[in-house]
Amino acid sequence: MIPDQIRLHVSPSQIFSGFGKPFGQSRFVVLGAPFDKTSTYRSGSKFGPSAIRDASLNIETYSVRSKFDVEDAQICDIGDLHVVNDVEETLRRLSAVEGGIVAASKVPVVLGGEHTISLGAVRSFPKDLGVVCLDAHADMRDEHMGQKVMHGTFLRRIIEFVGPEKVVHVGLRALCKEELRFIKDNHVKTLSMHDLRQQSVREAARLVQGAVSDFQKLYVTIDIDVLDPAFAPGVGNPEPDGMSPDLCFNIVTRVCDERLVGLDLAEVSPLYDTGITATLGAKILFEAICAAERARTESEVK
Repeated sequence: MIPDQIRLHVSPSQIFSGFGKPFGQSRFVVLGAPFDKTSTYRSGSKFGPSAIRDASLNIETYSVRSKFDVEDAQICDIGDLHVVNDVEETLRRLSAVEGGIVAASKVPVVLGGEHTISLGAVRSFPKDLGVVCLDAHADMRDEHMGQKVMHGTFLRRIIEFVGPEKVVHVGLRALCKEELRFIKDNHVKTLSMHDLRQQSVREAARLVQGAVSDFQKLYVTIDIDVLDPAFAPGVGNPEPDGMSPDLCFNIVTRVCDERLVGLDLAEVSPLYDTGITATLGAKILFEAICAAERARTESEVK
């Protein structure tokens, strides 16, 4: 039975992965956040949740990396959040729904939507968690275009919430002088694409794994534009010189373990390609869920 706190703010949709479980029997709870109010270049990420779900129904579910099948992961898709034009109200609703999911001892998985949604998601947790952000952009401006809460400032707001020592940014290759100063002044841990390219794929993934090793709880947020536009053109703010799918999958499967308490994937804008970006998004989520479940089951055996 879905709690009233959640039911109040969501509407049913097609089921992510096609293997839906009742809420009470689930471990992962999928929620769509079709919101792109603050987009500043190419809007359309509000169509991301439906595109990711559609793609998830048309790719195979077994992970050869984790040797685990999404079909066995006990996923419940509760549908899409009721969003409004007001950013803070939308984030408040998202936090309320995620709070209900977390209170039920389940792992929320949010399908964006613009990356601002991650702020509402993180606010639903206590502050004692580490946040791993895979993103081309720093998103650490204090404000942008007169807005304090939007897709270009959300990570700064998250850092203010959990503390700079609790955030690791992976895949950085696009930032302004203000953001560079903020990173240096606050000692925010970043692993840029330049840093990662000095290593093999395997060693780069281990580098990220080591950067988050001290966190007891992990929230993982992925902006699909961390991938190079050659692989993921359907994004709101494409940025050249990005990550390959192979590196992304290797990082995600090393980071998403039994400590995972929340996950989101944002900024899929399906209007700008033929479905490849949504398919990559669905595959990344499959790999993350499979890795986390395999790690959890192995830790329980031990």
